[in-house]
Amino acid sequence: MSGITIHRLSVLRHLHNIRHVGKSSIQCTATSYRHYSNGAGETDLVVIGSGPGGYVAAIKAAQLGLKTVCIEKNATLGGTCLNVGCIPSKALLNNSHYFHMAQSDFKNRGIDVGEVSLNLPNMMAQKEGAVKALTSGIDYLFKQNKVTRIDGHGKITGPNEVAVLHPDGKIKDVVKTKNILLATGSEVTPLSGIDVDEETVVSSTGALSLKKVPKEMVLIGAGVIGLELGSVWQRLGANVVAVEFLSHVGGLGIDMEIAKNFQRILKKQGMKFKMDTKVTGAERTADGIQVNVESVKSGKSEQLNCDTLLVCVGRRPFTDNLGLEDVGISKDNRGRIPVNSRFATSVPSIFAIGDCIDGPMLAHKAEDEGIICVEGIAGGAVHIDYNCVPSVIYTHPEVAWVGKNEEQLKEEGVKYKIGKFPFSANSRAKTNGM
Repeated sequence: MSGITIHRLSVLRHLHNIRHVGKSSIQCTATSYRHYSNGAGETDLVVIGSGPGGYVAAIKAAQLGLKTVCIEKNATLGGTCLNVGCIPSKALLNNSHYFHMAQSDFKNRGIDVGEVSLNLPNMMAQKEGAVKALTSGIDYLFKQNKVTRIDGHGKITGPNEVAVLHPDGKIKDVVKTKNILLATGSEVTPLSGIDVDEETVVSSTGALSLKKVPKEMVLIGAGVIGLELGSVWQRLGANVVAVEFLSHVGGLGIDMEIAKNFQRILKKQGMKFKMDTKVTGAERTADGIQVNVESVKSGKSEQLNCDTLLVCVGRRPFTDNLGLEDVGISKDNRGRIPVNSRFATSVPSIFAIGDCIDGPMLAHKAEDEGIICVEGIAGGAVHIDYNCVPSVIYTHPEVAWVGKNEEQLKEEGVKYKIGKFPFSANSRAKTNGM
């Protein structure tokens, strides 16, 4: 393990603490004709998307004196992260950990609580309460910083013009602006041949709102999302099997020694794994769902049965129907928007940040890019060191890394030294019973 890959959890935890606030009560009146927003031609910046990158960029731009508009297609501000991602998943991770401790750990700590039972509706209600409180805070910050919100789908119709569309595609508003910032985020990557209904075959969105604890749950993917949500339902009583194409858990970027020990801990907690295995299909049966898998190495086929199938093979940039082609902006082979070091696209007045450009799909990465991008638009310096962007898996224990791992350094021929210190020898960890 490389010494550069450990002990950066507090950084991301702090970022999460300061990041999430917002929901808007502003509703735009639908019209059947094309018209221009108030102050047409005077807007300095239009931000399309109000996720962590978009809303932070909009607020920062307004604080720098730019007249700023933020266009959001969803009913609430905050994007995936606040509504169906980071925040609700952390609520369930925290509360499921409490439930697990009350069931199996309190007695060892001298705490007798009697029989413990799960009230899933109340747990979900607490999660929704946290989401509502945080998303409504963004609307408050928009008002405090004089950011104008417009409801609808933002589509670029010129280098200095954005149309706001109704759900049916009709234009409800047009904003003239000096600059445009795309912060449209990402969406769940579908798996060919498997239809998600968000009830029995679910994405991460559906897995955050299951009506009951599954008896048998299969995860397609043992990356960050799969391990976090799999941990939630395993703690609450489900038998969880993770099917992973790679030879290690944790996804790309994780240190291999960390991944190996991490998987061993998760196995002790009850999670099962099928590594080097691909899913070839899934079908609904009278008894639930049959998942067909195949070993990558041997080609041996196998069937897994479950009542809930979680498809978590990653996310893809949300860059469709943004009008990019109409203004001459091309996308790469993964649907991402190419940008330069100032986050400008091939059109100098149009910028892009976050999940819709190259780099890790992380909320705090998008936030940093948003702040730095608008500072550049306002005339400031632009610089970001992606080696300093941390990654975290919020299981128990939490796993974090920052910078390049040992495997990457070997591949690049960079000399390095390894530093290790076991938690078993750490006094705080020992007193906490780790």
